[in-house]
Amino acid sequence: MEAPILNPQPIIIARPDHNISRANISPNALKVLYRLREAGYRACLVGGGVRDLLLGREPKDFDIATDARPEQIYRLFRNCRLIGRRFRLAHVQFDQEIIEVATFRGHGDDSEEGDGSTVERAADGRILSDNVYGGIEDDAWRRDFTINALYYDITNFAVLDYVGGIDDLKAGLIRLIGDPVERYHEDPVRLLRAVRFAAKLGLRIDPATEAPLHRLGQLLEKIPPARLFDEILKLFLGGSAIQTFELLRHYRLFGRLFPATERCLSHQQQHYPKTLLMRTLTGTDARLAEGKPVNPAFLLAALLWEPVREQTERLQASGLDEVDALQTAADLVIQAQIRHTSLPRRYSLPMREIWEMQQRLTITTGKRPLRLLTHPRFRAGYDFLLLRGDADQPAAKLAEWWTRFIAMDEKDRLQAVLPSPKSKKGKSRRRRKPRSAGPSDSPNPPPPES
Repeated sequence: MEAPILNPQPIIIARPDHNISRANISPNALKVLYRLREAGYRACLVGGGVRDLLLGREPKDFDIATDARPEQIYRLFRNCRLIGRRFRLAHVQFDQEIIEVATFRGHGDDSEEGDGSTVERAADGRILSDNVYGGIEDDAWRRDFTINALYYDITNFAVLDYVGGIDDLKAGLIRLIGDPVERYHEDPVRLLRAVRFAAKLGLRIDPATEAPLHRLGQLLEKIPPARLFDEILKLFLGGSAIQTFELLRHYRLFGRLFPATERCLSHQQQHYPKTLLMRTLTGTDARLAEGKPVNPAFLLAALLWEPVREQTERLQASGLDEVDALQTAADLVIQAQIRHTSLPRRYSLPMREIWEMQQRLTITTGKRPLRLLTHPRFRAGYDFLLLRGDADQPAAKLAEWWTRFIAMDEKDRLQAVLPSPKSKKGKSRRRRKPRSAGPSDSPNPPPPES
């Protein structure tokens, strides 16, 4: 890739002309910025943090770019660790908050020895390793979207723009820096990032950036499943899950992440699968908006439920009983899914329990319902049943029964599921055994005792 022609002199938005205040920046990020500056290095807040502050939003993360090398950053902070092979990064940890610090990346070519390592590319253009260091001007080019290439300089509190990010932010545009097709080939995850930013920020995707989205989805097959799983969490747990889902399907990218679910959505005439997903995504967004915790396992259980349900029905038709069919279906669906995105056990096990709970909830007599109330996964299973009930009449009736049952006191619950003592007595009387025959009545009396 030839070096781009960049204006080395950025547009400078002085402190009085922008709305970023240090009062809205994480104190820990400020500590890192100030320490780097005091050590003689250039340090800037960069990326989504700057973008969100300019939009008046609360940033989720605060990332820093600097001319200090990773090893120099490591020596400055005792609470620092270096991570990454593809891009060498420093993580400075303060309790639960991690401040990510990256060295300005340069524009190296495949043969360059460079100040850092060479750029390693796959045959299809993907960047496998890139630790070529440079100045802030080069670093601006190496970022993906113009709105993510804005720098807040801690030295003078100005915002620096080398690539037209301010204009795009004002115009509400998401635009890739450089040739879109080439940049997508370098890192196919940018396909998903374009959708995520459009949904999250409510911005339009620039036509040149948008055009390849429809036809380059197959590039995601070359991304490690673990990295795609991380992207899924960002896509659906960012507070705009509904918009994200619709855009992913519009650009034919959802099927690259969840192919079995996409097949169910595409070939079924009924609206049940999509209704369940939309209800789940709406609930996820609502909980996040209220500051409530969200369990990714519940969301994943909904995303994969329809493939599990269909597979269960096929296995039952082949002769398996209901319990074995569901367990086998869950195995098959999970094994197929992890070829596309990983599913860590901390999520896959609760997913399975939520699915299995759907069968257990069908039993509404005897002591089982009482025991089920104490199960650690009962609430998730019940909530999932409520969502199913929005488009499935049998599930709706079952959900109504459990809703009434939960609202009862202990005495009423016993009466609801166990037969009453009166009904036991009136059920059937035990027949008395006939009186055993005496010695004189027996056709073969025993011999007398001697």
